[in-house]
Amino acid sequence: MSAVIRQSRDDSAWLAFVLAAQRYAITLHAVREVIRGGDVTPVPGAPRDVLGIVNLRGQIVAVLDGRRRFGLDDAAEGEFSESGRIIVLENEGGVVGMRIDAIGDMLQLDVADIALPPPGRAVRRDDPVSGVVTRDDGFVALVDVQRLCRV
Repeated sequence: MSAVIRQSRDDSAWLAFVLAAQRYAITLHAVREVIRGGDVTPVPGAPRDVLGIVNLRGQIVAVLDGRRRFGLDDAAEGEFSESGRIIVLENEGGVVGMRIDAIGDMLQLDVADIALPPPGRAVRRDDPVSGVVTRDDGFVALVDVQRLCRV
């Protein structure tokens, strides 16, 4: 079962999600759909942050472990709760999935509200976080799809 997301070229539309109790958002125009976890087939020799692959209506899609990809605690390794999902992303003609803990709300963000990520994040050359937005209930880290989707 999947929820198809309408693609938009409006860069102010973002889809929020949760990883290890931290909030992130990804630009909506990169989101193809959101699916339930299902069976992910491990791939021997794959990088540590690649969970494996799924067959998505005949297309083989690599699935990243969001917690590992973002350098978060992966103590819940192997667990996939009912609220967990896979966000299927399109980037430069390729398709990649990412396992997340929970899907969030749709956000409308003003580019003027986006700040640089915290200084410690800049140390990682391949860090997928490109900025942060402060909200009344905390902050949301914004994801750079090109850096995220490298497999």
